[in-house]
Amino acid sequence: METGIALVIGYLLGSIDSGVIVPRLMGIDIYAHGSGNPGASNVMRTLGKKAGAAVMLADAVKGALAAGIGSWMVSDVVGFWAAFAAVVGHVFPVWHRFRGGRGVATAIGAVLWLEPWFGLVLALGWAATVVITKTASIASLGAMLLYVPGYALFGRRGWELVAAGLTAALVIVRHAPNIRRLISGGEQTVETI
Repeated sequence: METGIALVIGYLLGSIDSGVIVPRLMGIDIYAHGSGNPGASNVMRTLGKKAGAAVMLADAVKGALAAGIGSWMVSDVVGFWAAFAAVVGHVFPVWHRFRGGRGVATAIGAVLWLEPWFGLVLALGWAATVVITKTASIASLGAMLLYVPGYALFGRRGWELVAAGLTAALVIVRHAPNIRRLISGGEQTVETI
């Protein structure tokens, strides 16, 4: 019973899409601007660094909250699955017609709760890659490729790695348009300085 409740809470938390809410508070429909994606990168390109940072922080917090609630209510294994549910909610938010973002910040937020040192390395690595490449999708794909090996390096095993693998796979699949644009040389960049 508690496991099911933790998963539902994780999904509903994930469905709170700050990438839609923050722009709406500023009078903007993010679906009609830039890439049309309600993620932090598109918000940053459309509304500036402060709005993008607010979205990124809110998305990370909901991933950490979902993982924390699952861990607190049942166990760390359920924390991993609640984090996956939050990423699913972020990607397919019930509150926003199932049109969500890519799930990167939510996934990294979960790591910050479940394995703080790995989460810190992952977040700093993501930020450094964005600064160097000016391309959020490269940083995001790199972070997701390290997602499962990083958890394994910190001693996570079994169902925890299954949940982490599904989380990373979902985020990577959501980046399919970005991957196509990277291959064709048409991917958008973000200004970080």
